[in-house]
Amino acid sequence: MAIQACALGLGSDFYDWRWGRLAVCLQPVSAGRMLRVCCKMRNRNTGSSLHKRHQNKKASERLTLNTNLQSQSDESKEVNSSSSEDLMSPFQDKLSDADPIEDLPTMADDIRSSTGEKSIFIENADGVQRLPTDQLEDLTEMIKHAEKNVLLLNQARIGALKELDRILSEKEALQAEINVLELKLDETDSRLKVTTQEKIRVEFLEKELGRLKNEIYSKDKFDGKVLTSDSISQDAIDIAFVEELNALRVENGLLKDDIKALNEKLIDVSGKEECISMLEKERSLLESSVGELKSELEASRIDISALSSFKSECKALWDKVENLQALLGATAERSKQAATLFEQNLELQAKVDKLEASLKESNANKLPDKSQKYDELLLQKIEMLEERLQAADQEILSHTILYQKSLEEFQQSIERLKECNQKELGEHFDDMPWEFWSRLLLMVDGWLIEKKISSSDGKLLREMVWKKDRQICEAYLACNGKHEHEAIVTFLKLTQPQTSQGLHIVHIAAEIAPVAKVGGLGDVVLGLSKALQRKGHLVEIVLPKYDCLQEDQIIELKALDVTVESFFDGQLFKNRIWVGIVEGLPVYFIEPHHPSKFFWRGEFYGEHDDFKRFSFFSRAALELLYQAGKKPDIIHCHDWQTAFVAPLYWDIYAAKGFNSSRICFTCHNFEYQGTAHFSELSSCGLDIQRLNRPDRMQDNSAPDRINPLKGAIVFSNIVTTVSPTYAQEVCTPEGGRGLHGTLRLHSKKFVGVLNGIDTDSWNPSTDIILPVQYSADDLQGKAENKRALRTQLELSAADAFQPLVCCITRLVPQKGVHLIRHAIYQTVELGGQFVLLGSSPVAHIQMIAMRYGSVPIVRRTGGLNDSVFDVDDDTIPVQYRNGFTFLSPNEQDLNNVMERAFKYYQKSPENWQKLVQRIMRLDFSWESSAQQYEELYEKTVTRARAAANV
Repeated sequence: MAIQACALGLGSDFYDWRWGRLAVCLQPVSAGRMLRVCCKMRNRNTGSSLHKRHQNKKASERLTLNTNLQSQSDESKEVNSSSSEDLMSPFQDKLSDADPIEDLPTMADDIRSSTGEKSIFIENADGVQRLPTDQLEDLTEMIKHAEKNVLLLNQARIGALKELDRILSEKEALQAEINVLELKLDETDSRLKVTTQEKIRVEFLEKELGRLKNEIYSKDKFDGKVLTSDSISQDAIDIAFVEELNALRVENGLLKDDIKALNEKLIDVSGKEECISMLEKERSLLESSVGELKSELEASRIDISALSSFKSECKALWDKVENLQALLGATAERSKQAATLFEQNLELQAKVDKLEASLKESNANKLPDKSQKYDELLLQKIEMLEERLQAADQEILSHTILYQKSLEEFQQSIERLKECNQKELGEHFDDMPWEFWSRLLLMVDGWLIEKKISSSDGKLLREMVWKKDRQICEAYLACNGKHEHEAIVTFLKLTQPQTSQGLHIVHIAAEIAPVAKVGGLGDVVLGLSKALQRKGHLVEIVLPKYDCLQEDQIIELKALDVTVESFFDGQLFKNRIWVGIVEGLPVYFIEPHHPSKFFWRGEFYGEHDDFKRFSFFSRAALELLYQAGKKPDIIHCHDWQTAFVAPLYWDIYAAKGFNSSRICFTCHNFEYQGTAHFSELSSCGLDIQRLNRPDRMQDNSAPDRINPLKGAIVFSNIVTTVSPTYAQEVCTPEGGRGLHGTLRLHSKKFVGVLNGIDTDSWNPSTDIILPVQYSADDLQGKAENKRALRTQLELSAADAFQPLVCCITRLVPQKGVHLIRHAIYQTVELGGQFVLLGSSPVAHIQMIAMRYGSVPIVRRTGGLNDSVFDVDDDTIPVQYRNGFTFLSPNEQDLNNVMERAFKYYQKSPENWQKLVQRIMRLDFSWESSAQQYEELYEKTVTRARAAANV
């Protein structure tokens, strides 16, 4: 289905239609003259009595009428007195068919009749005629219509003024282009002048050469002959020539010496070339060694299943620990009971001793018989108590022995558990999830920013986290449940000087998937950061704290107990710093305390003050790095929103000593450049006078505007874009959007790196959104998903083998809407079905489609030319042929490529199946892209360190 929309506009025809019903001609008059009015109305006749009655009226009635009409005319003059004649010309042409101005009636004085009736008289060429009272209402109505027409005329004038303003603005733009062309013309004239001067010089030298030849010829001719009186001057000429020849010989000798010296240097250079070749051989050997080490490293990696088994073993051990703790608790309880019983026994023993003493005393005093009986009874009780005491002692002894045995078993279990944990930790601590290391890194940085640890200690602890040091991992596990102060003390014990092998990379961006994602930028920042992190680099991201963040996708989001002040609009503003973990990456979120509430708008982009919002964020992000004491090797910023980082870093922060980092800038789409009036640049603290220049940040098309994208290209150490082909296209006038000259000037640092996709997220074998999961080895689920899609879209599913063509693109002219429309008809004609999705929030949708086994049909342009290779192209290795391509954006080329694809699908189903499997096995991950960025980073960092050492 195709839907067409057209925009309607109201032009001058609208006003012609209105005046066709009621034509009004107004002429401005002086204060002492009457206003002539001509009104023509359809189906309206004032009657013949208007021309038959003649009486004089009072001058006051006429003056009142003239004053009212004159006020309307004055109001119309106030709209635009300078252009009233031009605006009235089309309307006067339309009114020229009405009665001539000279024949129009004028209003005369009014008088009262003998009966007291008030009348109005009209003066015309035939004399004065009386206007009856019954037609006064008609005249009033005509005047009201005339007033409405005057208002409409004023509106027309206002519209004309707006059009005039637009024309003037266009004129200014054209004048700016003319100025640029004049500058280029002046440069061309100067070059022509230089060329002319060089031509004149060459002609002069040619004349001198001819003169010298003539002199030599004359000398040969008269050699050996007697000279005449005229030969004196010729001798002088010969002497001068000989002197000049001697000078040339001397100069020739000097040149020979120079050539000799150059030959000697050339010999040295050849020797250096041999050294270079030897170094190249050593480098190749080192690379092969590195490759072997990488292969050994890959071979030594533990499978994820081993990690899961380790987790289950740990869980079982923790269960054992809990059981032992329960046993220890029961044993401790029994020991308490035994201790209580022992105390009771001691008390009984004391009582027995007292009784024995009293018994001895009674025996000594020879108590009577009753006393003897009482003593016997006491002796029996004492014997019973002694028996109970002995039994209690035996029970206490048995409990003590049992407690000692249980304690020994518990200690042995603890030791075995420690040994097991240490062994397993030594084998698996490298495979700890990235969330663990990011949590640890954010904890250390929080202590550093909150001034709880020194910058040197914080740097050492960050490097230990960066290297996945076993000691800091054990320290973190040992501090589980402890107070923060105790944890800090434990960590500070680990601060020993260490060296790091990876790079410290900070991404400053406006998006990161999935928490703040508008288009492809968020996917790129996430995918590239995760790939660099897997390669052993320390990667951090700085992002605005939008109020529309997907906070449920952020782990452990919290605000630090610190504020960072940054400069903007001539004063300092506070920023609250939040930290959290996104997909295993440490992320810092900046929340500005600015009265404009820059990032509390419910939107990421599209605000009227985006230039101010993101220039503020760029300055605050650098201030955060500076105040936190971070000195990353690479600061990587993306698109125009963070393009301010490059000039801010080199113009402001490098002078503060924050100058060891190198700036990498990536532009994902040169269509969006974020230009603004040059006065806006001063808000973030940059110098307008220094930067509003053609060789810096001045826009190439409008000298009064600042271009952040151009500034990033000029001030960054590395400039990249999304693919090699796109990098070539934007260096042309057609694709550069005005920046092609700047890109060509900085071509040595400009490179295209083909982006990848997150193959963990985009995986048909684990994608829970699919009705049925599938893989390259089992494509049955792909056919079932095709059937489910047809059912959902109410397409015919009678023929399971019927081709299904899908197109995902923005429906805009530059995307070739006419070709999409033609492709629909062509698909139906070839017996297929067509599905169209008007837009996609996901970048690199062709790559993702191939990851899911869809065969692409694309035009060879941009990133598509770097990722899709035709199945019939013999110049491409078979294993890389993955689709069907065409070159020219016309219907004939599209017909040909679609016919080839349909024929391949219908005639060779087995080959098509193999093509699908080959496509799904292609590596579209970020690993290759991350390796290219890693090489770019290392080269610029190596050059920077070498320059610093010099």
